[in-house]
Amino acid sequence: MKDAQGNTVTGRTRWRRFAMLAAPTAVIAGAMVFGMANGVIATSFAISGQQFKVTSAQLDGDGFVQFGSLDHNADGAPVPVVIAGMKSATLADICQSVETGPVTLVLKAGGSAGPVTATDLVLDFTSLEGDAEFTNVEIGRDASTLTKGPNGVVGGKGMFGQQGDHIKVVGVKQNTWATTAGTFKLKGMSIALVPGSKPCF
Repeated sequence: MKDAQGNTVTGRTRWRRFAMLAAPTAVIAGAMVFGMANGVIATSFAISGQQFKVTSAQLDGDGFVQFGSLDHNADGAPVPVVIAGMKSATLADICQSVETGPVTLVLKAGGSAGPVTATDLVLDFTSLEGDAEFTNVEIGRDASTLTKGPNGVVGGKGMFGQQGDHIKVVGVKQNTWATTAGTFKLKGMSIALVPGSKPCF
């Protein structure tokens, strides 16, 4: 956004509060089902029955879009999600965990090895916490008209959407159903099975 003098204005918001306002599940689910039925929102694969947790010290994304949507599990049941897409992104000190019975699968990357980088990154999540800053943000734009994110990442006509030139989130804590990317480069990656319940947060 720009002020009366034409200067760029950045905004800050608590992401958890924003996500609750932007995509309340009970309100958007019916409209999203309509959008899916009319081919507006594409899904690429059936999600598993387990969410995974992701943390990052900081996420920086260029070409950002966000809107509500639906994923589907292997039985075809719809799962309401928030979609966030970025043309390019860097993440510092990431941790990803999923609990599988008596053990937790933990992936870590970044740190002293350097940031994790991704192109055409799309996150399907149900909650995200952190301190967010948006640059040149448009909030309340029709989700079918979003233009700043990865190609084809748009929502249904009439759905709430937002987009911006850049997003920064510090202290990311995210409950996620799916992540896709054109490229995903994880420097210093380590994967381990840890006994017991040891989630990233």
